[in-house]
Amino acid sequence: MDSALRGGSGLLHWVGLNLFDRYLLREWLKMFALLLAATLGVLLMSAFYDNLRDLIQLGAGVGEVVLYYLTLMPSFLSVVLQISMLLSLLFVLSKLHRNNELTAIRGAGLNIFATTRALWGAGVFLCGISLLLNARVVPWSVEASRSLYEGMQFRAEATTAPTGALGLVSSVTFDNQRQNRMWYINRYSRVLTTAYGVTVSELDRHRREKTRIMAREARYDEIRRSWTFKEGREMWFDPEEGEVTRTVTFAEKIIPYFSEDPSLMLLIDRKPVDLSFNELRRITDYFSSEDNPKFLRYEVRYYALLCDTLGPLIIIAIAIPFAISGVRVSPAVGVSKSIGLFFVYIILTSIATPLGGKGYLEPVWAAVMPNLAMVGLATYFFGRMR
Repeated sequence: MDSALRGGSGLLHWVGLNLFDRYLLREWLKMFALLLAATLGVLLMSAFYDNLRDLIQLGAGVGEVVLYYLTLMPSFLSVVLQISMLLSLLFVLSKLHRNNELTAIRGAGLNIFATTRALWGAGVFLCGISLLLNARVVPWSVEASRSLYEGMQFRAEATTAPTGALGLVSSVTFDNQRQNRMWYINRYSRVLTTAYGVTVSELDRHRREKTRIMAREARYDEIRRSWTFKEGREMWFDPEEGEVTRTVTFAEKIIPYFSEDPSLMLLIDRKPVDLSFNELRRITDYFSSEDNPKFLRYEVRYYALLCDTLGPLIIIAIAIPFAISGVRVSPAVGVSKSIGLFFVYIILTSIATPLGGKGYLEPVWAAVMPNLAMVGLATYFFGRMR
């Protein structure tokens, strides 16, 4: 260990870190960087397997394929960061444990927190990195890679499909409980930003239909934040009886107070895991005051991404007690227990998420409970350490 310390001492002279801190941090960073690159490579190969053939069938050139995967790769970072951190910590701490280096340091009178303080400092730093990734980098990657893929889809469709059929999304529904309006769109073209076969029902406070607008097509004006309907019919109902009291046809009708944004309507039909943090925040901000069961699964995913910010510290709290399990215990036993505990965390998350999405748990608690369980277990095992 002395030779390793002397070899790297000229590079790592950080304020407040002693010789062992620098050695521990350097050894961990080398393994962390290696595992980060390896894990990114594995996920990239998986992405190649999933959609490279689709990209080729869409007529994408080599440059477009490279650009797509370069844009997609940052979206893996939030997952890769935690896996690489866990494995690198287990490897380095187990190596020091096997060589009795940690035992010697602790025998000098340092407790476990003082011995591993460099790792805790790195964990706090990585929490900030995780926050930056979830708030900025990963959302950009998810949205930009999706936009590139859809652009290639539209270009491929343009060679065979009529203009009005480009980028069609079928059966779009949107329940605007805030303004008591129910939307149904038979088809929506993302290329032409035009809705076809549109029905909009205005409801009273008891959710009974008052008026209905049916139109062949409609367009949303982003500047005026209003909808224009063409070739349709407007109908009025008696809410008590449910009977039509009046009907009027129109060639074109502008309704300025219909301000629903179609881009938000389309987000609701996507899986929460496919949305970026910014898109999830947009949904939660819009539906936060509504009792809409469809919204819950997006809220759970939103809070789960927020909780992921503390993931590096939880990883450290899981890894240290098992990797440093005493001289009488094989390091492999501690490593296997730590990895098993990580999979327990994944299982708890997979159980809590659907419970929150179905309303059995509050979305915040569904996202927080797996993390609290890991913190509690880590606290227990730290208390048992001598």
